[in-house]
Amino acid sequence: MDKNAFRRRRAEFMGLMGEAIAIIPTSPVRPRNGDVEYTYRPDSDFYYLTHFPEPEAVAVLVPGRTQGEFLLFCRDRDPDKEQWQGRRAGPEGAVSRYDADDAFPIDDIDDILPGLLEDRRRVYYSMGRHPEFDGRVLDWVNEVRSKARSGVRAPEEFVDPNHILHEMRLTKGAEEIAVMRKAAAVGAEGHRRAIRACAPGLYEYELEAELLYAFRRGGSSYPSYPPIVAGGANACILHYTENDAPLKDGTLVLIDAGCEIDGYASDITRTFPVGLRFTPEQRALYDVVLAAHGAALEVIGPGREWPAAHETAVKVLTQGLVDLRLLSGSVEGLIENGDYKRFYMHKTGHWLGMDVHDVGDYKVGGAARVLEPGMVTTVEPGLYIPGGDDIPERFRNIGIRIEDDVLVTKKGHEILSQTLPRRAEDIEALRAEGL
Repeated sequence: MDKNAFRRRRAEFMGLMGEAIAIIPTSPVRPRNGDVEYTYRPDSDFYYLTHFPEPEAVAVLVPGRTQGEFLLFCRDRDPDKEQWQGRRAGPEGAVSRYDADDAFPIDDIDDILPGLLEDRRRVYYSMGRHPEFDGRVLDWVNEVRSKARSGVRAPEEFVDPNHILHEMRLTKGAEEIAVMRKAAAVGAEGHRRAIRACAPGLYEYELEAELLYAFRRGGSSYPSYPPIVAGGANACILHYTENDAPLKDGTLVLIDAGCEIDGYASDITRTFPVGLRFTPEQRALYDVVLAAHGAALEVIGPGREWPAAHETAVKVLTQGLVDLRLLSGSVEGLIENGDYKRFYMHKTGHWLGMDVHDVGDYKVGGAARVLEPGMVTTVEPGLYIPGGDDIPERFRNIGIRIEDDVLVTKKGHEILSQTLPRRAEDIEALRAEGL
């Protein structure tokens, strides 16, 4: 992504800060076991402002500082450590490659940071987000307070930067949308590959392998969340991740998976037969979910309220459950009493961006959020029919979800994951391509 995009973000953020300083650390490295660490991923807010990918780094924004407003503390160059752990940008690279006005070794932060806090009224810092770092920030502020008799003014308050940053992140710019289109396209190709490869007798993890191959080949370093590959009754477990069961003919498999590219996520779900065709009961349920998906899309656009897509989907799903005699009563009454939640217990979407469940309030001043161009949401209605004596046997243990990534545009919306089929007959045609 172009440096200018990050420069504009920092300028917008600092323009809203006033006489303040912002301290934004990245995520620490987390141990997995023994000498093994989890794959490193920077803190989203930090990366949003800096594009800096390394651990042990802190961004400091100081509006109006004549020597430079964007400072970056990072690991110094060290040939011995780089031999073992990989190349580092170092302070010089932080300036030349990541556009910092000034940069310093992270080991020098205790000496430099207190001076930057002097005569700043507010500190923008997200207390509690990185607990191991909180104490250091308080120590720096207290060091400045100890100089009060010499005329140095210490910060008077802490302000959480999330309100500003998360509102900024909610509306995507052109550069972000381009990256999200790519993430959706690569994610869709992973699903396409898994759908083609499916066959009775394979294990869920074999389809997961197809996904991961396509993601990595498409330029993604890792999935945006642990993939869900759920065959048969496993699809009724919303966050099933074991992915170790055999796939049986006559059942469905639900895949919920996306990839991350340059910090931005895709999130896509498709449900398809392990064999070549849906059974009549599977098709009936699938068509209800597909109708709910289409109805939700129709109410996504600028000026529409956020809950409209969910409310619309719930009406369609509940009517479908009544038509299939899985629920009885009036649609309005079943919704009012929450009876539909036995079969549909989650919302129809969530914000999408740098985080899979991305930041941004769903209400503003107690009122429903109104959609604006540049916002990206998922649309993901589903039905999950459990086993049970009160459920007709032909419908038992069927889970179906259809999910796409949707950008709000000036004229309506754009389905970023549009290249992946949704209609049952198109899904069956894609399955047949794997023969």
